[in-house]
Amino acid sequence: MSAATPFPNPALRRSAPAETLIVADVGGTYARVALADVVAGAPPRISALRRYACAEHASLAAILADFRASLPQAPNAAVVAIAGVLKGDDLVNTNLPWSVSMQATRRDAQLSTLELINDFEAVAYAIPFVDAQARVSLTPDAPQANAWPALVLGAGTGLGAALRFEAGSRAVLASEAGHAALGAGNALELQMLQQLLQRWEHVDNERVLSGTGLMNLYPALCALRGVRVQWTSPEALISAALGGEDALAVETLEVFCGWLGSLAGDLAVSFGARSVYLAGGISAHVARFLHDGRFRDRFLAKGVMRPVLEQVPVWRVEHGELGVLGAAVWYDEHRRAAA
Repeated sequence: MSAATPFPNPALRRSAPAETLIVADVGGTYARVALADVVAGAPPRISALRRYACAEHASLAAILADFRASLPQAPNAAVVAIAGVLKGDDLVNTNLPWSVSMQATRRDAQLSTLELINDFEAVAYAIPFVDAQARVSLTPDAPQANAWPALVLGAGTGLGAALRFEAGSRAVLASEAGHAALGAGNALELQMLQQLLQRWEHVDNERVLSGTGLMNLYPALCALRGVRVQWTSPEALISAALGGEDALAVETLEVFCGWLGSLAGDLAVSFGARSVYLAGGISAHVARFLHDGRFRDRFLAKGVMRPVLEQVPVWRVEHGELGVLGAAVWYDEHRRAAA
């Protein structure tokens, strides 16, 4: 099975009945909600995609109810890919503007069935459907054929990671690697980590390697350099760096991308990954810095494991609907497994 052609016979869609459901990808900043037509043996078809600013709505249920109200005929089943982990009926998450109860969400959105899955679990389910044209190589000297298992890593409002296997009864291993302890790989990172430990008892990867983390990394670097903080949002910081108008903003993104490369290498070694996909909104915004060599150098800097990692391709994925697509793929694969 190749990444570009995950199903050998797409014509099956014409003969098999489609099942339509609501799929959503909910992060700390935006929620993307769409319809998905799911047919066994064919890629899901996504339509009616809408984007919601999470903070502008009272709850997840309010977003789903608004989407359903916009449709002439609304399905009453939904799969929501969402950052966090379910603990009983409640979602454990640090980045959403509201709490999430599975039972209350299903009731208030007037759904008959609702499934909540980890957002990067969904992204990993979508990986076999990523066209070659949507992949941009960060390691052009590595083999460019896809290989399994694939590590999926992404910085957005938070930091997500999952492992995608080629096949099997459990195709995806979800993780909470964003909440594992952040490790320093050089003297500068160690200095910044020491600063951050004065604020938090536990400094996890997400504290630095995410959109919100940029606003922890930048002030820490300002303090080390004795420079006044000038930028107060990730958008402003990234814009200043891309425009070359602030050397410290540039250095912040250089440090960020190098540190992210180091984490990607650590996870690839830990999981035995044979390919790596970088997703998440931040990777697209800082693409220029990801491609300047720092990410690759730190990805490979794993001692005796360097020759192994030199054979691991790393791609940046330019695909804005991976979460909703993955939610539909998850539904299809679990439906067929239960049949």
